[in-house]
Amino acid sequence: MTTSTTVRKRATGSLLGLALGDALGFPTEFNDVPSILAECGPWREMELPKRAFVSDDTQMTLAVGRALRTAMDRGLLVPTSLARPLREEFVDWYQSPDNNRAPGRTCLTACNLLKDDKRLWQDASQIGSKGCGANMRVAPIGLVPGLSDEQRAGAAQLQSALTHGHPTALAASDLTAHAVRVLVQGAEPASLVGLLRSYALDNRSRYHHRWLGDLWTRSQDPTPEHFIARGWDECLGVLERLQETLRDPSPEADPCLAAGEGWIAEEAMAAGLLCFLLFPDEPMTVLRRAACSSGDSDSIACLAGAFAGAYAGADAWPTEWADRIEYQSELMTLGALWDQ
Repeated sequence: MTTSTTVRKRATGSLLGLALGDALGFPTEFNDVPSILAECGPWREMELPKRAFVSDDTQMTLAVGRALRTAMDRGLLVPTSLARPLREEFVDWYQSPDNNRAPGRTCLTACNLLKDDKRLWQDASQIGSKGCGANMRVAPIGLVPGLSDEQRAGAAQLQSALTHGHPTALAASDLTAHAVRVLVQGAEPASLVGLLRSYALDNRSRYHHRWLGDLWTRSQDPTPEHFIARGWDECLGVLERLQETLRDPSPEADPCLAAGEGWIAEEAMAAGLLCFLLFPDEPMTVLRRAACSSGDSDSIACLAGAFAGAYAGADAWPTEWADRIEYQSELMTLGALWDQ
């Protein structure tokens, strides 16, 4: 563990940033930019609501975090040790009275099917869905220290696959976790898109049999390699678009115009990355830019906040915001565990 990781408390910073972005973007989701500006005033001055409620994005991030902690408390992180607690956490979330934050249909459908213990998780997975619901919650897998590349990639794709089985959802989750990881390790923002492109190209035809089992057979693809390559190719396409945008950036423009509206996995990742990369040294501006967007504002802002916090650490966020965020103590506890 490098000194800077410990001093900066990057895991805590990432989890808090994710939740703060979520709470800032939750009230603006489904609104266009003119409506947001009319309601909130200039976007660079947007304020966190007095009662900083989060959406299902943070709730499910905590579910992934708890499942990860449970699995690793029992020993080595392997597919069987993670799939069971993930499944239990997702079903608990599905049945919770607090699951009233406009959750996505894919998560609801899959989690309802996961309740049936006799059903393979692969049969609950929504193979046609690449909604952003899987990569908005994957940050913990990028934050937990000590995993091999294979464990991190496999776990990121597995947590997606329980609900969102589309290859692009798997690839975007893997890429999002990788982005969080390299930022925690001190990667420079200017090199981030290049690092992600290299990672995507290296993994383009790698299907993680050990972690995903025969998930691919639910699709129409002739081989597992063909199945997973479809997802990586869509992610590579959006990374290329992101590179183009950053050559001549427009910080005042709605980020969704360049990256897409973020309802689907690769667009949410790209929009979150764009907001972070426009203002890498201004974490609060990152959150505000992401929340003032015409698409899936809470998911875009929670991803942008996870990236910004992984880079800048816990001190990026003003105490008066951090103290108001819902689930603060659990976010801090997980962050402290992974900042050790």
